[in-house]
Amino acid sequence: MSYVEAKAKYAALGVDTDAAIAKLKNVPVSLHCWQGDDVRGFDTDPTKPLTGGIQTTGNYPGRARTPEELMADLDMVLKLCPGTKKMNLHASYAIFEDGDWADRDKLEPKHFKKWVDFCKERGLGCDFNPTFFSHPKANGLTLSHPDPEIRKFWIEHGKACIRISTYLAEELGQPCIMNIWTGDGFKDIPADRMGPRVRYKEAIDEILSEPFDFNKVKPCVESKVFGIGVEAYTVGSAEFSLSYAAVNKDRCIPLMDNGHYHPTEVVSDKIPALLAFFPEIALHITRPIRWDSDHVVLLDDETKELCKEIVRCGGLEGSVKMALDYFDASINRISAWTVGFRNVQKALLMALVTPDLTAMQDAGNWTELMVMQEEMKTMPFGEIWAEYCRVCGAPADGEWFATVKAYEQEVLAKRA
Repeated sequence: MSYVEAKAKYAALGVDTDAAIAKLKNVPVSLHCWQGDDVRGFDTDPTKPLTGGIQTTGNYPGRARTPEELMADLDMVLKLCPGTKKMNLHASYAIFEDGDWADRDKLEPKHFKKWVDFCKERGLGCDFNPTFFSHPKANGLTLSHPDPEIRKFWIEHGKACIRISTYLAEELGQPCIMNIWTGDGFKDIPADRMGPRVRYKEAIDEILSEPFDFNKVKPCVESKVFGIGVEAYTVGSAEFSLSYAAVNKDRCIPLMDNGHYHPTEVVSDKIPALLAFFPEIALHITRPIRWDSDHVVLLDDETKELCKEIVRCGGLEGSVKMALDYFDASINRISAWTVGFRNVQKALLMALVTPDLTAMQDAGNWTELMVMQEEMKTMPFGEIWAEYCRVCGAPADGEWFATVKAYEQEVLAKRA
């Protein structure tokens, strides 16, 4: 079947596939830099283990070891994926030159100039994340630590990241989503659950006291249900993080990661719930398997439902800030990036070419609604997707993997 024939089938249902393609083409989705080097970054010894609930499994050959290698790998992914991209950086990806190393509480915008240059040359915006893990002072607790000196170090890090986020927004002309997440918590049952949360709240208050323009910098507070080494108690729980964002709507927004909830919870259902109260929310899109395992995003049921809710709730107009967040080192990292990004694009486009069935629901026509929902699953979506890739100048399915294999042989395999 050709695109023209597929387009006609959708048109019979009242769907304009050309309009759907044109709309999605300009919606930014953030591409996370940490998939390319297993969350190692450039500000600490790369041989040291990850800490703070972060764990990457696998040792597939070709991990990026330098900023230049990481940027080269990102360039390959950008070419293979359709749609509008932003970069998403962690503070640990600061680039130091001529011995100009700085600890995390002393980071400055100049340490991210090369990233700004990279983004400018490719027309990308950039989001940002303070890095509250994999550091000598990130041993279990950071912003909620009982030691005021350690807490102050991390507060200063957060303030530095506000300034860096402002720099990124102003240089690149796009708002910067700055996400505050820590792995703070306890392995076993704590004696005091309240104290760490009070300290955590006060620390975030101090970070957000750093002057910034909320139109340029969008601080987020991200929750988590548990992590490696903090199985019994997480300071930044869902209730804490959502409550903090609700009370501070004038200076931060909530961020949901769909791996950060109990196994039977789904973020797709939470999107409309939050948008009923918040003008903006942020999402980290990943794939959990029983826990926050950060597997590569597939075109599975929850990814499709999540993207349906983004589209249905008007999220493509800017109220939903989307970013990928996973890190799989057991397979070719460029393929992992590409598969995940393309699947989010597929799910969003699939939602855009689904007719509005609200009238059936409102009229109580549940039989017709179910029949229609099921029959949409066999519509010729593949032709619509292929046309979207063509319009974006990206390879269609079946065309891009050979490029990755060649890059692996010519570039990745030579990295000792």
